[in-house]
Amino acid sequence: MAAATSCARRRYGAGKTADGRPGGSLTRIIRGNSWIIALGLSAAAVPLLAGCGKSGGARGGFPPAQVSVVTVEPRNVPESFEFPGAVEAYREVQVRARVAGIIESRPFTEGALVHRGQLLYQIDTTLYAAALRSAQAHYDNAQRSYERMEPLLAQHAIAQQDVDNARFTMDAAKAALDAAQKDLADTRVVAEITGRVGRTMLDVGARVTGPADLLTTIDRVDPVYVSFQPSSQQILEWRENPAWRALIEPGSALEVQIVLPDSTVLARTGRLDFVAPALDSATGTQEFRAVFRNPDLLLVPGAFVRVRLVGFERANAIAVPQRAVQTALGRQFVYVVGPGDTAAIRYVTPGAWSGALWIIDKGLSAGERVIVDGVQKVAPGRPVKPVPLADSTAADTAAGAGGAGQ
Repeated sequence: MAAATSCARRRYGAGKTADGRPGGSLTRIIRGNSWIIALGLSAAAVPLLAGCGKSGGARGGFPPAQVSVVTVEPRNVPESFEFPGAVEAYREVQVRARVAGIIESRPFTEGALVHRGQLLYQIDTTLYAAALRSAQAHYDNAQRSYERMEPLLAQHAIAQQDVDNARFTMDAAKAALDAAQKDLADTRVVAEITGRVGRTMLDVGARVTGPADLLTTIDRVDPVYVSFQPSSQQILEWRENPAWRALIEPGSALEVQIVLPDSTVLARTGRLDFVAPALDSATGTQEFRAVFRNPDLLLVPGAFVRVRLVGFERANAIAVPQRAVQTALGRQFVYVVGPGDTAAIRYVTPGAWSGALWIIDKGLSAGERVIVDGVQKVAPGRPVKPVPLADSTAADTAAGAGGAGQ
């Protein structure tokens, strides 16, 4: 307490009272407010002593915050592009009957995988079997007539015209027989390709009037197509770069990836196989299509996915780790270490992502030191202690290992 009082004397002054006794402002405080001393002197002694420990009353400051930085330099950076895409069947076949009649059976399950030649619909055969027997009888009769008349021609017992007519009748009967056989065979409606069959439009008991009636469809789903539509502005950017222009041609080395709705990337990649020759005037986009193997039938026609194009490379690009880019009030910026190791703000225009990097189109120059880790500890104009990002990461890893060992 004595030390606190002595210190307080030096701070507040230790003059003399009117009667010549030591006192001053502190003495007046102590004498006039003794109850304050009793309640608060112990608490007040701490800041008083702390203040007295500083020569001249100077206040101590915090050391500069340590931050991790990267020095940006232009380099070639891989760049990918993403677009919404739609899965399409590699081939879609409409199943129609060639003959009319009542459907007697439908021995397939809707949505199942069917194979080429598999029976899908059986149409009533009564009329077509009768027509076949009639055609067979006419043909047999015409054939016998022709065979009887042909030897007579050599004996000049019959005219050539009669033999020609008999032969014509036999050929016509044969054509009618073939047609009847075909009609009877067409009462069996079979799958023309292997694929996944859709829902049936007509079922057992319904009458088919002929080819005008659609019975169902079959989609070939291995492989499948995935289509996407880049904008005209994007296509113009690709075509202005000679190296990129070659990548957007069918059969190029461009790698097409699929990002599924759960954000996982499909293990297999596809290749570009079709580019529409013209833009869609309604949307201002151009259709691109890639083909993918689909042995596990994971890609279903009609599904929406994300299409990622891999193989582009941006030359002399400036890129920073994605976490270095901050957003506030709709603007994006990074912190840089300026002259005197003080923090400063640079507003930037980010471009595309490249893995864990973010390509910066505008706002940064070569040689600038961008703060990556520790941005929450800095403010514009505040001193910082920059360390290279790799050194900081190694130090953090070592510290984490040491803490784990403890």
